[in-house]
Amino acid sequence: MAKPAVLYVCQQCGMSHPRWIGRCSGCESWNTLIEEVQTSSPALKHHKQTRGKVIEFTKLADQSPTLPRALTGLAEFDRVCGGGLVPGSVILVGGDPGIGKSTLLLQVAALLSQRQPCSYISGEEAVEQVRMRAHRLHLQESPLLLASSTNVGEIIASLDHANAVPLVIIDSIQTMAIDAIESAPGSVSQVRAAAHELTRLAKKRGITVIMVGHVTKEGMIAGPKVLEHMVDTVLYFEGERGHQFRILRAVKNRFGATDEIGVFEMTQAGLQEVANPSALFLSERQGDASGSAVFAGIEGTRPLLVEIQALVSPASYGTPRRAAIGWDAGRLAMVLAVLETRCGIPFSTKDVYLNVAGGLKISEPAADLAVASALMSALSGKSLPSDAIFFGEIGLSGELRSVGQHEMRLKEAAKLGFKQAFLPPCRQKPALSQDLSVRLHEIALLKEFIHF
Repeated sequence: MAKPAVLYVCQQCGMSHPRWIGRCSGCESWNTLIEEVQTSSPALKHHKQTRGKVIEFTKLADQSPTLPRALTGLAEFDRVCGGGLVPGSVILVGGDPGIGKSTLLLQVAALLSQRQPCSYISGEEAVEQVRMRAHRLHLQESPLLLASSTNVGEIIASLDHANAVPLVIIDSIQTMAIDAIESAPGSVSQVRAAAHELTRLAKKRGITVIMVGHVTKEGMIAGPKVLEHMVDTVLYFEGERGHQFRILRAVKNRFGATDEIGVFEMTQAGLQEVANPSALFLSERQGDASGSAVFAGIEGTRPLLVEIQALVSPASYGTPRRAAIGWDAGRLAMVLAVLETRCGIPFSTKDVYLNVAGGLKISEPAADLAVASALMSALSGKSLPSDAIFFGEIGLSGELRSVGQHEMRLKEAAKLGFKQAFLPPCRQKPALSQDLSVRLHEIALLKEFIHF
C-alpha cells in the first residue's frame, strides 16, 4: 500500500508546497501553509478515460422561462440580492465574527419559511442553541426546519430528492467536511470540495443555498479564492461593534447590481431595516461644528447622505500623523497634498484625523470635495453651512471633476431639507430637474472654494 503523500497547502491561494515554508510562494502570505494528506484511490489510479455523452447546444435567441424570485420579507436583503432570491443560486455571506451574520440569515429563513419550506443547517451550534437565539429574536413560532451537521454527504443525502426545500442555509462552510478527504474542516481542500458539492446540488434541484463564510484578519473570506468564483453572489456584512448600524454589501451578483448596499440597525430584537439611511446617519449631526461636511454619495442604486468629520491638531512629534476611518488613507494623503501645493493651505505640521460617521465605509472618489471642505473647516475653526452638501472628485492639478448621477444626489438632499450644494460644473445641465429647491454652487477649481 502506497504511503499517503503529505503536502503543505496555502489557506489563502490554495497553492501546494512539498515542504513547509514560512511564506507562500504563490500569494506571498506568511504562516498560511497547513499540512494536508493527499490520498489517491487505486480505482481512480487505474481508471481509464471514457468518452462522455454528447452535450446539447441551444441557440442564444431561444427563449428561457423567467425564474421567479422569492421575496424574503426583508426589503433591504432583497434589494442587495437584486430583488429576491433566484432558485438554484448560491450565495456566500461573509463578515467579521460576531457582526450578526447568523442573526441576519436566521431572520431571513424564519420570515421566508412562513410562505415556503426552509431549512437552517448549523455546523457551529446545536439545535438548542439556534432555538435560544430564535426565541430571543421572537421567531420561535416560525415553521423553520433546523438541523445540526457538519457532514456534507449527510446533508446532500437529506436534500437530494424531488421534494427538497427551496432554501437551505449552511452555517458555516468552514465547518463542513467530506469523508473522502482526510484534511481537517476549514482547510482549502475541504472548503473547495464542500462548496462544489453544495453548488452542484443547488443547480440540480433548483435550491437556493446560502453559505456563511468566515473572514481572515485582512477582511477577506477565508479559504481559496476559487470559492468566490464558484458562487453566484458574494455579500459582505460590515459594521463596527461599537455602532448599531450594519451594512450588507454586494461585491458580486450574477442576478443583480454589484456595489448595492442594505442598511440595518442592530437592536435587542435583532436586525431592523433602515428605510431612510440618510436621515439615520445624519440624526446626531451638529450643524454648527467645525470640521463637519455632508457628502451626497451613491451606493449601488441608492443615494446616501453621510457626515464626514475632520480634526486638525498641531503635530506632537516630528512626523505628523494621518488617520482615516471609513475612507482610503492614500486618498486622504492625496487631498492633503493638493490643498497644500495648489491652494497654499499648510498641513505639513498638523496631525489630521478623518472619520465617516456611523461606521460606513466610502470608496467613491466623489467624496474628495466633502473631505477637503471638512479639512479646511477644521483647520480654520469655521463651520460650513449646515444646509449644504458637497460632492466632486479632485484632480492633482486642483481641478474639480464631474461625477455621475447629480440628480439623484440633489433629490435626496432636497428631501432631507438641504438648500445648497457645492459641486463641479455639470456637463449635462438639461438633465437636472428645474423644480429642485437646492441652490447650486458650481466650482471648477479648488482655489475658488476658499472664497465661499
